[in-house]
Amino acid sequence: MLTDAFLDQVTTIMTRAGLTVDSVAALRDAFPDVHFTHCLDDDIGAGIAPYREADGFNLYLVTSAGHCIAFTRSQASATGLVLAEVSGDD
Repeated sequence: MLTDAFLDQVTTIMTRAGLTVDSVAALRDAFPDVHFTHCLDDDIGAGIAPYREADGFNLYLVTSAGHCIAFTRSQASATGLVLAEVSGDD
């Protein structure tokens, strides 16, 4: 389960550090039990709303409960995060 405190922590880290390949790699090192994916927000399918929005990126929850990674709105079942970069053109 990903707690509100954990999501707050990740959001703060990424807001301060900036969403980059290196900052996401640092998250993976710091939290090895959580799956992190970095992509562009445009790569997320239509109709999937971010769980949280932050300055420069959106945060989506994912789960691997069904043996395949899938987006979820449930923090209780979430096993990872997608950090999706939002361009200034959006």
